[in-house]
Amino acid sequence: MVKIHPLADVQSENIGDGTQIWQYCVVLENAVIGKNCNINCQVLIENDVVIGDEVTIKPGVQVWDGVTLEDDVFVGPNVTFTNDLFPKSKNLSFELKRTLIKKGASIGANATILAGITVGENALIGAGSVLTKDVPANEIWVGNPAKFFKKLEND
Repeated sequence: MVKIHPLADVQSENIGDGTQIWQYCVVLENAVIGKNCNINCQVLIENDVVIGDEVTIKPGVQVWDGVTLEDDVFVGPNVTFTNDLFPKSKNLSFELKRTLIKKGASIGANATILAGITVGENALIGAGSVLTKDVPANEIWVGNPAKFFKKLEND
């Protein structure tokens, strides 16, 4: 059963069983959200967004058109996604850049993910980092701009 807080504005019907969406969230009509996700309060999810199963999105995150979060992704509070490398008001030459966060990746609080980035499986992006390039699987990246810190050990 999907649990939607009465103070959320959820327009999509493409939401998997067991997902919870908390107060003051907006989920637009064409968004797809998987099973057993936890979408915390004050999250915006646009139309051209795909979210896998078992994803957690903490408060204050906007998931813009063109962003895909695969299964088991963690998005910390106030993470910023972008989808336009050259934003401006009434941009007639807007070019949507797709962002892919692969299975099991985690993004720390207040990180910024520039448009068009791919974060590999099980990668970890440190809190406050600014990600300007793709991150391979099983690596930790930190800083501004984010740089390789170390490989993750196998659990």
